[in-house]
Amino acid sequence: MIPTRVRDAVLGLCAVAVGVVCAVRPFPSVPVLALVVAIGLIVAGVAEATRASARSRVPRRLGAAALIVTGVILLAWQGLSIVAVAVVAGVGLAGWGVSRLVDAARGTDRWSRISDALLGVAAIATAVAALAWPGVTVFAATFTAGIALVWFGLTRLYRAVRGDRRHRRRVHSAVRLAAAVVAVAVAVPLAAVSVRAHQAAPTPDDFYSATVDPATPPGTLIRAEPFTRDLPPDAQAWRILYTTTRDEGQPATASALVVAPYDPPTGPRPVIAWAHGTTGVARGCAPSLLDEPFQAGATPALPQVIDSGSVLVATDYIGLGTPGPSPYVIGQGEARSVLDSVRAARTMRGLHLADETVVWGHSQGGHAALWTGILAPSYAPDVHVLGVAALAPAADLVGLATDLTTMTGGPLLAAYVVDAYARGYPEVHRADYLDVQARLPMRAMAARCLHEPAATVSVIEALLLSDDPYSQSPAQGPLGARLAQNTPSEKLSMPVFIAQGADDPLINPQGQQRFAAAQCASGSTVEFSMYPGLDHMSIVAPDSPAVADLLSWTAGREKRAAPQSNCTS
Repeated sequence: MIPTRVRDAVLGLCAVAVGVVCAVRPFPSVPVLALVVAIGLIVAGVAEATRASARSRVPRRLGAAALIVTGVILLAWQGLSIVAVAVVAGVGLAGWGVSRLVDAARGTDRWSRISDALLGVAAIATAVAALAWPGVTVFAATFTAGIALVWFGLTRLYRAVRGDRRHRRRVHSAVRLAAAVVAVAVAVPLAAVSVRAHQAAPTPDDFYSATVDPATPPGTLIRAEPFTRDLPPDAQAWRILYTTTRDEGQPATASALVVAPYDPPTGPRPVIAWAHGTTGVARGCAPSLLDEPFQAGATPALPQVIDSGSVLVATDYIGLGTPGPSPYVIGQGEARSVLDSVRAARTMRGLHLADETVVWGHSQGGHAALWTGILAPSYAPDVHVLGVAALAPAADLVGLATDLTTMTGGPLLAAYVVDAYARGYPEVHRADYLDVQARLPMRAMAARCLHEPAATVSVIEALLLSDDPYSQSPAQGPLGARLAQNTPSEKLSMPVFIAQGADDPLINPQGQQRFAAAQCASGSTVEFSMYPGLDHMSIVAPDSPAVADLLSWTAGREKRAAPQSNCTS
């Protein structure tokens, strides 16, 4: 028979050691994660078995058996996926949680019953989280379990050194109750967030689906209907569905919003083609589907556009309302969506649009706007682009993708890039670029929109994955080649306005300056402005000096004023 103090000391040391490993990010691969989870479950199960009293022997030992058997399964079953690890661990935790609830129902000591009931609820909630959100919950639960094991080990070591006198047992019961309360406070919200992860983005209705004859020219209006959400005063709007083309020249459909003054001045109205920033890459992420479409797309100066008598045509791009895939930071697909939206809007009844267009874009949309200027002369010369304004554009794609590895929350945007390029280019494979533990969470992040209820889940996943989800640099191999191909480096034949916030944490200001200089060197007429104190979103805020400059620059283009350039020779 092993002396009680020796047993407590051995269990305490093992629990502390395993807990420290769990809490210090032992996740270089799924096998290592499975090993750590297995050892933690076995140690917890053995500790549970040693605590079984005569009254609670059966439920406690059944709960201990559930933990130990689960740990043994994880040790013996090599090659499990991260989902399988989460499922197996979740089943074991659920079994232990049920045993705690049974023990609570049978107990006689009030505080012990409360502790057991809370621990049972916490274990079942953690199991629900693991099953509902395996890609991240397994990591979060392992970290939490590590902290719990460290605490348990320290209490066992304390008992081994000081003994188990009655007053110390009372202290231990109080601490156990406090720990149970903390466990519930952590586990139940985690389960709620995990279930929330499955709340979908808005589902496109039948408006966004149409069968198109392949012979239909791009830019053909399929349908239009009134739109009333999030409009400025004295504005009217419609959502439209129109034809466009993918990179390979294949027919496709896209959606857009068209916003015009209620009582426009006579004559053809100036057109602003707006390319919105990142909202996601999944179907359901279209701004026209959202409650606040213009805030979601970070549309600047919409009231001023309407007050001036102009009409805003804001594409959703392919794949965000209509069938995909989305051309996220893929230049040709974005630009065709923009240009064909203007063509379609020109054929709407009750609108008289000018032949010329000024293109605006922010972030992803800045990339789209630059590509629109590059592609317009060959793909849609009838659109007559007078100028391109790009605010904080995602211009240097290779540099941006590399910067995401050192950026807080970078995995979220990286998930969109990798997903879009893997779907758009057959030679780009996720498994070639993403760490094992990042693949499932990043695939889940790519399936969510930035402005849907589950967006908070994506943010949590991105933070838990740390900054670098890549197994190799995105600048290398097929992904690097495609990113370079989609960098808008060609000369633009129309004036260009580039605005960049000096405090932008997403788009490197120095990289933007180098991009503007490269455009100057290519022969483009560039007006580049750096704005101190502005970041990625404040540059398009209503009181931003960049927005005031944008409006002034746009008025100059519409009046055919001589363009300004601050390119240095």
